[in-house]
Amino acid sequence: MLTQNQIKQYEDSFLAPYASKSYNTRGRVYKEEEHPYRSVYQRDRDRIIHCAAFRLLEYKTQVFVNHEGDYYRTRLTHTLEVSQIARTIAMALRLNVDLTEAIALAHDLGHTPFGHSGEEALNELMSKFGGFNHNSHGLRVVDILEERYPDFPGLNLSWEVREGIVKHSTKFDKGVKIKDLAPDEMPTMETQIVDIADEIAYDNHDLDDGLTSGLLKEEDLQELALWNNICKEISRKYAKIVPERRKYLIIRSLIDIQVTDLIRRTEENVAKLKLKSYIDIKKLDKKIVSFSRAMQNCRRPLRELLLGKLYHHYRVIRMADKAKRFIKELFQVYVAHPEALPKNIQDKIATAGVRRAVCDYIAGMTDRYALDEYKKLFDPYEKV
Repeated sequence: MLTQNQIKQYEDSFLAPYASKSYNTRGRVYKEEEHPYRSVYQRDRDRIIHCAAFRLLEYKTQVFVNHEGDYYRTRLTHTLEVSQIARTIAMALRLNVDLTEAIALAHDLGHTPFGHSGEEALNELMSKFGGFNHNSHGLRVVDILEERYPDFPGLNLSWEVREGIVKHSTKFDKGVKIKDLAPDEMPTMETQIVDIADEIAYDNHDLDDGLTSGLLKEEDLQELALWNNICKEISRKYAKIVPERRKYLIIRSLIDIQVTDLIRRTEENVAKLKLKSYIDIKKLDKKIVSFSRAMQNCRRPLRELLLGKLYHHYRVIRMADKAKRFIKELFQVYVAHPEALPKNIQDKIATAGVRRAVCDYIAGMTDRYALDEYKKLFDPYEKV
C-alpha cells in the first residue's frame, strides 16, 4: 500500500521545486488525521467530486440554457474540460496535478443558474447586504453549505484549494480578497494554470457550441488568423473531410496550439526568474503562467468575435434578460414570504438572515429547478 512517506518521496523526486507539495499544505480549518494512502489534495479532489454542488453543475447554464439542447456545454461538462486541460499543463510543467485538478473541479461550484445573468441579478438584489460573487460563494459552498460530515460544516478542504477558489480570475471572473487566504500573495502556479485552462476551454468550446447552434457561421471566422491557418493545414492533409469532423479537428487543434504555447512561455518565465520554491511564486507581483505575446495577439480577435457575435447575439441576450427576471421575482417572493421556503432553508434564516438564506437557496438551484419553481409560484394552473 502507498504510504504518506512514499507520496512525499514521489513529490520530492518528480515535482518541480516551485510546485505546491502536499506536505507543505497550510492545513484545514478543522484538524483531521491524514488518509493512509491519499495526499491532502487527492482527498480534496474526491470530496469535491462527491459533493451535491458538483452534481448540480450538470443542469446549470454555460451559454445555452439546458432545455435548448443536449449537445451544448453545461457547467459540469465545462468543468471537466477545464480539469483535463489544466491537468495536461500541470503535468508538463511538473506541478502538482492533484492540487490543480481539485481547484479546477471546484472553480465553478459557486455559480448560479442561468450563468452570469443569474449572478448579476443576485448581486443587484444583495447589493446592500454584502453582494454576490460566485468565487466567494464557491468558498461558502465548500466551507458551510455542503452538509456531509458529522465533525465539521462544509467539506473542510485544504487551505490551498480554498485559496484557488477565491483567487480564480479570468475575463468573466473576479478574484476576491479573503483575509484568511493571503489576499496580497500571488496565487500558486496550480491556481494560475486553472485560470488559463478555464479561458482556453470556454473560448474554444463556446466556438464549437456557437457553430452548432447556428449563432456563429464559418464565414464569421474567416478573418481570424488562428482559424485560417488551421483550416489551410487541415484542407491540405484531408481534402475530402466531412464538415462536422473538420470542425472537431479545428477545435482540437486550436486547443493544442494554445496549450503548447502556454507551456513553452511559462517554462521561459520560470527560467528567467530562477524560481527555487513555491514561496518564490507567492512573492511575485504578477502571474508567471502566461501565453507568448504572439499568441495573446492571435487570441484577442477570437475573443472579440465571441463577445460580439455569440455572447451579444439577440437570442442569448433575450434569454439572459428573462433569466434575470426569473431570479428577481423568485427572490422577492421568498424574502416577502419566507414561510414559502422549504423547511431546511427556513431553518437557516436564524443564522444567515432571510436575504442570505434566500440568496444561497437560489444560487444552488439548477436552471431546470429555477424554472419549475417559477411556474409553481406564478402559474395559476401549475401544482405547487
